[in-house]
Formats: sequence, C-alpha cells, structure tokens
Amino acid sequence: MDSVIKGLLDREEIRDLRTRYAHLLDSNNIDALDNVFAADAVVEVTVGKMEGIEAIRSGLKDAFTLFDRDKQGSYPFMHAIANHWIKLTGPDTAEGRCYLIDFETASKPDPNPLLLLGLYADEYARIDGEWRITRTRLEVVWPERSEQPPVASVAGA
Repeated sequence: MDSVIKGLLDREEIRDLRTRYAHLLDSNNIDALDNVFAADAVVEVTVGKMEGIEAIRSGLKDAFTLFDRDKQGSYPFMHAIANHWIKLTGPDTAEGRCYLIDFETASKPDPNPLLLLGLYADEYARIDGEWRITRTRLEVVWPERSEQPPVASVAGA
C-alpha cells in the first residue's frame, strides 16, 4: 500500500481512538475502554494518575459517579475533541495532541455548562494490529491552569 495512503489511514484510526474514548466515557461504557487503551497504558487526568487498564477503568468509573449527581447513569459530561494533530513516529508508534472542551450536563447551581478547557497529549502504539493509546496526559488550561508543565508545542516537534 502506498505509504501516503497508509499514513492517512493510520492517522484516521488514531483520531478515532480519542473520539471513541469520549463516547465510551460520556455514556458510562467504561468496561469497553480496552478498545482504546493498551493494557499497560498510563492516564493522567483531573482525577489523578492511573496505570494499567484496570486502574483506568476504576478511576474513570469513580469520576463518572462523581459527576452523575442526578444518578441518571448517562452523560453527566460531554467531551468535545478538536484540533487533533498526529505525528507518526515509527511504523507502529505515534504521538498526538488535541483540544478538549468538556461540558457538564448534570444539574448544578451554576448554569454555565462549560466544565473545563484542556489539551490532551497522547502516545500511541499499534498492538496486535490495532492502534491503542499507551499514555495520555490532560493539561487543564481553564478555569485554572494545571500545575503540570505545558504540553510540548507542535512547532518544536
């Protein structure tokens, strides 16, 4: 297969991972996250650092419960992903960055649905023929910037 076409297909599969993650998390389908993350993935988000798929499932189930104030069981938040940049770093590895606009849909006193703005920094690997996220870190930029060092810019990559 032509390398340009293969690269485009790889980038699209990788882009789909981040979108699939948002849909699985927002709909409380946490058990299916092994379709997105590697078994030994590392996830650093607002609820903490999780290492390995079981820790990721547990931590994100807790996060869902925390935000599901109305106990409706679905969509207490909605993750909108934008401006996805992906760089293939090898035949089976890549890195990427994308923006997160996170909306809170659960009832709350504050009518503003915007929960936070952030940047995901991801590392990807093709494992058994399928792309997976192997590491992700969320840098919150609003309402308060996280204390983590800033995500590397694509200009320097």
